[in-house]
Amino acid sequence: MLLVGASLILLTAYFGRSSSSPLHAVQRGVVEVLSPIQTGASKVLSPVGDVAGWFSSTFRAKSEAARLTKENQALTQQLATAKYAEFENGQLRKVVGLDTGAGDLDAYGPVTASVIGRDLSLWSETLEVGAGSSDGVKPSDPVVGPGGLVGDVSLVGPNYAIVSEITSPKFGAVGLVENSAGDTGLVEPAVGDPPELLLTSLPSSAEISVGQEVVTAGFVDSVKPGIRDLFPPDIPIGQVTNANQNTLINSQEVTVTPSVDLRHLSIVQILTRPDATASHVRSAS
Repeated sequence: MLLVGASLILLTAYFGRSSSSPLHAVQRGVVEVLSPIQTGASKVLSPVGDVAGWFSSTFRAKSEAARLTKENQALTQQLATAKYAEFENGQLRKVVGLDTGAGDLDAYGPVTASVIGRDLSLWSETLEVGAGSSDGVKPSDPVVGPGGLVGDVSLVGPNYAIVSEITSPKFGAVGLVENSAGDTGLVEPAVGDPPELLLTSLPSSAEISVGQEVVTAGFVDSVKPGIRDLFPPDIPIGQVTNANQNTLINSQEVTVTPSVDLRHLSIVQILTRPDATASHVRSAS
């Protein structure tokens, strides 16, 4: 109360007197004495304030950077998951939409399975898929993927199966060239060129050219119906990429590139009833 009262008295006296009054002279003297001290203190303390401000700004920037980094990592993971899901859905659509000479694959009891492992050699020859005997899968069941034939089942467990790819030495099938003569041969891996296939045992007079499609023959012996192809008819195997006439005459073979990208498979379908539509297979004597 005393301080407030004294302040009011001084303010009244200050504003009530002229600028030449003793009180104004005292104020000017105090300002002249303290102003250099204030200026000097400001210059001395300014770097301290700048350093404190720098530390404060740096701490805030680091905190913000850490938050943004964490947020960016989460968004990157979400984007990768979404892209993989889109890729997998695209592969599944291609498998489900695969047609054969007997219609779509529903008649063959397809079981969809994810690829859960693969041979780690330079050119993989086997796949491990997440479906097995508990799903009705059996050895020798055909396996298809986006675009065509992948291979067949070589080993079955309760919840998994090992698939021999069409480029594996263990694999074999009868291939039909979609030309006017319907020439057939044996599909084998190309020795020394693992990604490629050979269609061998062709007639030396076969008229085969680059770009023609090779599909599964799906034949059944007309005399011994028990002798039949393991694969339904007209499943794409690949495309003729080298049909040298000299090689065809001398070795009765042409080079075929698989229809399926075997290195980037994520989804396959196993045909658990490959002979379900026997009436559609071709007769062979």
